[in-house]
Amino acid sequence: MTPAPHSFYDRIERTLVGLLGLLAMIVGLVQVLGRYFFPAHAIIWAEEVIVYLVVWGVMIISSQLVRTDGHVRPDLVLRVVPAWLQRWLEAFNCVVALGFCGGMLWYGWEIVQTSLLLDETSATGLAFPMWIYYSALPTGGFLMAVRYIVRFYRYVFRFDPATMALGHIPEHELTPNLAPAGKH
Repeated sequence: MTPAPHSFYDRIERTLVGLLGLLAMIVGLVQVLGRYFFPAHAIIWAEEVIVYLVVWGVMIISSQLVRTDGHVRPDLVLRVVPAWLQRWLEAFNCVVALGFCGGMLWYGWEIVQTSLLLDETSATGLAFPMWIYYSALPTGGFLMAVRYIVRFYRYVFRFDPATMALGHIPEHELTPNLAPAGKH
């Protein structure tokens, strides 16, 4: 079976988030070791950098949550309605989510522009340019919007109730005891 075309993109996102998490962990470890064993050389800006790395990681990985149905959606309602109605409820959910992503993009970009205009930096000795930190918001909104557009397209134009509807098990995943009558 050939990998899906989006799998390379998924790997890039997950690898980037993994590297951000690893870097945050290393900075935290260096800070803790520095505090206890080398107090004169402890880094004072570690908490700040860890927050920046984690926020960026969360905003990037939010796109993966869209891909894997991890974001807020009406699962309870979807499980009790027929597949044809699930299709249109999912499409509607995508439209609402795209509106939310649009708000994240718009207001996030406004925050970034304001930070650039004010030449805002962090209050610590690091003086980190805050526009870089704030850029996580529109970046996350954009990445999620791309996933919601793909999702919307699939539900409207490529809907397959056997694989895309909740509570329906694709035939290739059925065990012989669960297969529909006549499929043994």
